[in-house]
Amino acid sequence: MAISHDKSNEIPLPIPFKIHYFRAKDSLFRIILNFAIVKMIELKDISKLSIEINKIRADFPILSRKVNGKSLIYFDNGATTQKPKSVIDAIDNYYKNQNANIHRGVHTLSQEVTVAYENARATIQKHLNAKHAHEIIFTKGTTDSINIVASSFGKKFISKGDEVLISAMEHHSNILPWQQVCEEKGAILKVIPINENGELIISEYKRLLTDKTKIVAITHISNTLGTINNVEELIALAHVKNIPVLVDGAQAIPHMSVDVQLLSADFYVFSAHKVFGPTGVGILYGKEKWLNELPPYQVGGGTIKTVTFEKTEYADLPLKFEAGTPHIEGGIGLAAAIDYINEIGIKNIAAYEHELLVYATEAILKIEGVKIIGTAKEKASVISFVVEGLHPYDVGVLLDAQGVAVRTGHHCTQPLMNFYSIPGTIRASFAFYNTKEEIDQFILALNKSIQRLR
Repeated sequence: MAISHDKSNEIPLPIPFKIHYFRAKDSLFRIILNFAIVKMIELKDISKLSIEINKIRADFPILSRKVNGKSLIYFDNGATTQKPKSVIDAIDNYYKNQNANIHRGVHTLSQEVTVAYENARATIQKHLNAKHAHEIIFTKGTTDSINIVASSFGKKFISKGDEVLISAMEHHSNILPWQQVCEEKGAILKVIPINENGELIISEYKRLLTDKTKIVAITHISNTLGTINNVEELIALAHVKNIPVLVDGAQAIPHMSVDVQLLSADFYVFSAHKVFGPTGVGILYGKEKWLNELPPYQVGGGTIKTVTFEKTEYADLPLKFEAGTPHIEGGIGLAAAIDYINEIGIKNIAAYEHELLVYATEAILKIEGVKIIGTAKEKASVISFVVEGLHPYDVGVLLDAQGVAVRTGHHCTQPLMNFYSIPGTIRASFAFYNTKEEIDQFILALNKSIQRLR
């Protein structure tokens, strides 16, 4: 489902605007009129997506099912997203018509699926605006991608007394691998603090960047708070001291445009299942310079040029980091997912999801005893909250009984929960197939759950 931007989709300029625009001599008045016209066009785009939401929802088969006798309201998109028919069909087609192993096969099926798989790599390269296709490494997911970098980078570049810098809002997947490397190497894990709103304290970040810092690993969007970090600024500050930066983009890729060259990210990682693709596959983007310098993480079939019992010469990128038979249908499915969101338009998605975020935030804040955790100025469509006197798990169970799927618990961010002195939160996370009507039903269900528990 695409949002067209041809002339048929333009807002006709009202006649009074036309008359006064061409008569106006006052430059300020012209500026105001231009601003108003731009805003009208922007609103047209948002309403266009809203109008076609039923077409979008029809692309996702699971959204039509019932849960506990109620229509499913799926607000757990931060954990995993649902899959459009185009992704399901791409995977189905692979098993029905293309199933073979890739690379080095001379038969037709192998050559066809090799082309499909490498085309998928090119699709992801284009989506991220990576300089080279071989900078795109297929992995098992975000966690695997971070482990690859932590292990390989740590093996070669981290020594006793060195420092690794992460933030207080990181997912466990961007804590544990670095913690393990630091323990093995005798290095020190440093943490960028946050304020009560869930925003990084930039002055502390600058202070923590020292000659001992070997790498910074930071989330683009917090999976718990929804905070959007200004990673372009964070990367630029680190690069002043020639410190490489890994960005965990698992929560960013489905919600915003990411240009790795513009960001100048040294490494950028994400999972397919967070961006409407299949589980078990993800991406590690790395600058060619760094990927060439890092040793292989795993070795075996596919990673070599030549092998003798005395010595092995490893393959060039990207195969150097892709040992064994890959998740072929996963890579193809991920490319189908990327094509799908690009057809809608990531800017349209971001605008519509922000509309949902604002609408849901206003509604939740009206409920007595509810507190939102994470109130950064820049947020993605994620709302974590607690209800005074109630455990998140109990609220989540009662919401599920009413057909509403949310996530409860610490969201793999236990240090963050400790910072706020809470056991966990209830998290509602929205995607572009969600609606304001669903939010209304969610608020009703939430009120009923609270009343019942009290």
